[in-house]
Amino acid sequence: MTNSILKQLAKTKTASRTLVTVPEKTINAILLDLADRLMKDGKAIIAANGKDCARMDKNDPRYDRLLLTTDRLEGMAADIRTVALLPSPLKRILENRKRPNGLQIKKITVPLGVIGIIYEARPNVTVDTFSLCFKAGNACVLKGGSDAKDSNAAIVEVIQSVLKKHGVDQYVVQLLPPDRKAVETMLHADDMIDVVIPRGSQSLIDFVRKTSHIPVIETGAGIVHTYVDASGDTRKAAAIVFNAKTRRPSVCNTLDTLIIHESKLKDLPTIVKPLLAKNVEIFADTNAFQAIKSSYDPRLLKKATAKHYGTEFLSLRMSIKTVKNLDEALDHIAQYSSKHSEAIIAEDSKAIQRFLSEVDAAAVYANASTAFTDGAQFGMGAEIGISTQKLHARGPMALQELTSYKWVIEGKGQTRT
Repeated sequence: MTNSILKQLAKTKTASRTLVTVPEKTINAILLDLADRLMKDGKAIIAANGKDCARMDKNDPRYDRLLLTTDRLEGMAADIRTVALLPSPLKRILENRKRPNGLQIKKITVPLGVIGIIYEARPNVTVDTFSLCFKAGNACVLKGGSDAKDSNAAIVEVIQSVLKKHGVDQYVVQLLPPDRKAVETMLHADDMIDVVIPRGSQSLIDFVRKTSHIPVIETGAGIVHTYVDASGDTRKAAAIVFNAKTRRPSVCNTLDTLIIHESKLKDLPTIVKPLLAKNVEIFADTNAFQAIKSSYDPRLLKKATAKHYGTEFLSLRMSIKTVKNLDEALDHIAQYSSKHSEAIIAEDSKAIQRFLSEVDAAAVYANASTAFTDGAQFGMGAEIGISTQKLHARGPMALQELTSYKWVIEGKGQTRT
């Protein structure tokens, strides 16, 4: 199998070199055609997805990520069209200077090359990854999980047929077998892949980081907090907490821990009341437990233990932590945050500014739901992931983040003494 995978990767490496010759007009036409084809072939894709869903327990937190519907396909197609209409990130002149010796020196954006994506039960990632990589002039190697193998295969078949229709090498996108051996082979192919981006659980990200011979951009797990300050508006808090926790519980920008100032405990029953409609299970510390035990469904309310902090629930479950002041809230976030998305609900401008300045995360919010951490919501089109590291890219990674640059130097025969 190793040799077979290496042959696949070699084809993609070769195909990647041809992308720089594809006109932007053609790239955009292919993306728009792909958006139409997703809908035209939607029944076949949803049928393939049905096979994957049949193998997974509906109570599994990953089920919602795996599931494809007509509405979700329409959303994926809309994201592709958005990407097609965005300006190309390539050949942008970042710097342009003329030296005293007459050399003209330019710093110009270029593709990263071949991007490897390792992800789990999220077939939408297949579409987002291709559209963004292709628009930015990159080839992509996709290693999806076995949970979504039929969905991914159906989607890649559509992508490759569109590429062939427009005369572009179909191997600019490659789907590897959904097994662990393929991952290990991929992560050691540093001569064929330029960067690897893992998307999924913390265990997957840790494995890739420790195993890879290729530079890794971490799109980390989301351990997300929202802090309700002493000055926080209770109405805003109730709406924001409900949205951040229940909009899509299985995604990485979902609220995991509500941190509440002790002076707001009297308002906690009002803040968590909307969660009852979605049967959200709460793990509360002693103070918070006492504050809501008479108003919250006892079947859904449990006392928190240490394991409930620093946990990415990916389901309709959350924890509550009571703090005496903003300093304690900042300390708790510093200890448990995955540096993804963090929020404060406050009316005190000094508290807000301290929070926004001191919290170390890719996205920090004041009086808004963390559900907005998303490339499309930021006006970037689709995203390839939310980077939680600091080198190269941070936060939603879209077109600009999928480029590097090179220096172009033009002379008239100059030599250096």
